[in-house]
Amino acid sequence: MNTVLQPAAPTAFDAKKFKTTTRAQWQSAAEAWHRWGPFIGSWLADATEAMFEAARVGPGCRILDIAAGAGEQSLAAARRVGAGGHVLATDIAPALLAYAERDAQAAGLGGIVATREIDGEALTSLPAASFDVAISRVGLIYFPDQQRALAGMKHALKPGGRVAAIVYSTPERNAFFSLPVKIIRERARLPAPLAGQPGPFSLGGDGVLEAAFAKAGFKDIVVRRVPSPVKLPSAAECVRFERESFGALHQMMSGLDEHQRAQVWHDIEVALATFETKDGFVGPCEMLVGVGTA
Repeated sequence: MNTVLQPAAPTAFDAKKFKTTTRAQWQSAAEAWHRWGPFIGSWLADATEAMFEAARVGPGCRILDIAAGAGEQSLAAARRVGAGGHVLATDIAPALLAYAERDAQAAGLGGIVATREIDGEALTSLPAASFDVAISRVGLIYFPDQQRALAGMKHALKPGGRVAAIVYSTPERNAFFSLPVKIIRERARLPAPLAGQPGPFSLGGDGVLEAAFAKAGFKDIVVRRVPSPVKLPSAAECVRFERESFGALHQMMSGLDEHQRAQVWHDIEVALATFETKDGFVGPCEMLVGVGTA
């Protein structure tokens, strides 16, 4: 009798493979992420405004935007800093940055916004002490080495410059996202995340974001909670948003066949339907906005 040996599950997180996969995911999802940009801007408006205020983004500031994506918040920052300021939008996926550059030109902000493809953990390649503020909206959570990313931000900041980040809080307060992740993990029989593996809730626990900033050498750290409910016409529309824009969810289902994937999306919609109200879908979401001084 022949015995077929199954390949052993990985015992250590492969950061290099994760980055390669992440880049491919965002290259593929760039069009959808950009298309959903107006909704994303509205959804995260309060958290983004809180980030700008906490970091004191104003006229003449030089801003470094890490994991800028399609640049919706980069353009918002550019409007605040004005003609005397500068915004450098960086991301690992050039397809996303192409949309940011195009939108900046169309908005008449081409002289303020520049883009550069760069790994968020390779910021020491930028000139030292060249920015007033470093921001990252829902990006830091996905870096395998968050301390390396924060060290790079500190390197790029002028003395007294400020770092500001928006991250998800805990799974319990972000059911619009944590429920789909839970269902997919169960249906795809995925193992628990490996030690050191980044993810949406990696900085959301009590004191975790503060500790990360402090370890990186930042001071005067303040973290505030910002309710950010996901408001859409229906649970089905929320599923469409996540299905089109959240590449990581597709990666989690890569081992399922087409029929199984369709069933999982159906089950996610059923689960999210519990958040439908007479005014439409209101998905629980809470962001943390953290700021520190270099």
